[in-house]
Parts: sequence; structure tokens; C-alpha cells
Amino acid sequence: MGRMFGTDGVRGVAGADLSVELTVALGRAGAMLLGQRSGRRPRLLVGRDTRRSGTMLEAALSAGAMSVGADVWSLGVATTPAVAHLVRILEFDAGVVISASHNPAPYNGIKFFDGSGYKLPDSLEDEIEHRLQWRRLEDRGPGPTGAELGVLTPAAGELESYVAFIAAVAGDLAGLRIVCDCANGAAWRLAPEAFRRAGADVYTIFCDPNGLNINEGCGSLFPEALQTAVRERGADLGLAFDGDADRLIAVDEKGQVV
Repeated sequence: MGRMFGTDGVRGVAGADLSVELTVALGRAGAMLLGQRSGRRPRLLVGRDTRRSGTMLEAALSAGAMSVGADVWSLGVATTPAVAHLVRILEFDAGVVISASHNPAPYNGIKFFDGSGYKLPDSLEDEIEHRLQWRRLEDRGPGPTGAELGVLTPAAGELESYVAFIAAVAGDLAGLRIVCDCANGAAWRLAPEAFRRAGADVYTIFCDPNGLNINEGCGSLFPEALQTAVRERGADLGLAFDGDADRLIAVDEKGQVV
């Protein structure tokens, strides 16, 4: 059997390869490892993209983590860079992104970040995988009860600080015309808002997620619609993200891919 964690977390078809049972076990194993390493009650920040399976997997992972005493904050729909940034700024023990990035809607994935906002090293991923066997988890004896159980807290308001951060980094974009292709994914609200706040005139395409249309003929893998939109709008540039906005294709004012 090969290694469960790939180059970008655990991925597969949600409900099949990436089942609810496996996701609960990942939440349990990851939270147990974090708690033992930190010596305190771990705090996890979780974000997801717009796939229909995202809420199911977020609920399963959060339940697994809370069952071993971790507290979970849910960002809801959030980009991978947002989770990585907020984990560090808000001093969480770890972050989790539920996304399959540029892959089609039936796929999903789980990626862990450490407290500094970077992907877990292979050695820690291997330790989580080692703990995934239910026998090893249950060998601990009875789990937490009562006040020792973790709790789930909505944290969508924390995304405001990320939008403000991006707008500040971008600087003054007044007069700039930008077309954003958000791939019907996690950036569909964050990216246009951040650039508008920086002063740009923003036009959007593929910003209408329905849980099934993420990356569907759009986004960073399919920049053709963006190229056309930039030319038709007379825009200065176009930006095409993938489903979780950790990948970008830029288009210049002539509609040419940079």
C-alpha cells in the first residue's frame, strides 16, 4: 500500500476514496498528535472550498478532532492562502484546508498546516497515517467526556482581516480594471472584495458556485474565457484562480497569458 498523503494532502473522490469514516479518523489522529506535541488542548482552524462534499467532510473532520479534545474554528468557504495566513496570525496550533484544488467537483482533499502556516513535514504526515488505524486510536482507552470534549466555533468573521491584509499588500489600485475568474471556487467573494477595496474596478466571471461547477471549464486551467473577457472589457489585466486559490494564471491587457 502506498503512502496516503500525497504532495498536497490526502485526496480522492469524496464519499468513496475519501470517506466520512476516513475523514473522522484523520481528524482524530491529527488532533491527537497536535495535542501530544503541544502539551495543551489543541486549536484547529478549518476552511473549505465550494464543493458540495465540503460541508460533509468538514463536519466529519471536526467531529473527529473534537472527540479527542480539540477545539475547532470553522472559516466556512475560504482560500488555502487565507487559512495559511490566519493560522499564523491568530496563533492556532494547526490549520486544515478541505479542497481538491484544481480537480473536478467529485474530488476533495484534506491538507494540514502547522502553526506557522506551512504544510506539515512528511514525518508528521506519516505519524498521522500511522495513527489512523482504529485499533491504535482506541488503545488509548476511553476518550474525553464532558468539559474535556472539543467545541466548534464559527470563525467566518476572521476572513475580514485577511481581505484587509490583501488590500494593504496590493496598495493603491485606483483606475486599474481587473477581470477576476474565480473558478466558481473559494475565491469567489474574497478576491473581488480585496481588489475593490484597494480601489480597482473589478469585473467577475465564474463567481457563481453551486457545489458542482468548481473548475468546470474555468479558472487557472482554462484561461480562454478570461482572455476573451479582458479584451471585451478593455481591462488592464485578468486573474484566473483555481478552486482553492493557491494557483494563478495572469492575462495581460491584450488577452495574452503571462
